[in-house]
Amino acid sequence: MFPLFLSLTIMTAVAAGPPASAQQPEVETIRIEDLESGAGAEARKGKTLVVHYTGWFYDPAKDERGRKFDSSHGGTPLSFRLGDGLVIKGWDDGLTGMRVGGVRTLIVPPSAAYGRKGKGPVPPDSWLMFEIELLDVK
Repeated sequence: MFPLFLSLTIMTAVAAGPPASAQQPEVETIRIEDLESGAGAEARKGKTLVVHYTGWFYDPAKDERGRKFDSSHGGTPLSFRLGDGLVIKGWDDGLTGMRVGGVRTLIVPPSAAYGRKGKGPVPPDSWLMFEIELLDVK
């Protein structure tokens, strides 16, 4: 089976430069790849998802996965309500439509992750890569 590639485009305003009328938006894309298609319930806004995940730093210039910074494997799966902003925007947007039993890779730009502030082990302006297995939708 061939993986399914999708892209979500996120528009962010350019912070400095020409007058507003001449500014072009900066485009950053969430890359989505389904490694395994699930056949169960579909992840939709307002539903509670139960997932196992691993997160790595990502270098978009080299298209390369870096050091692992977090994982739920070997511990308790993560549960959260999709679309409530309880996880990064890249997850709220990138997991919508996934089905239980599926495994998906997300490559998330800083604007859809932790942005200019960073958080915990994630420095400011970091691109991130996640592999996420959808265990349940409630």
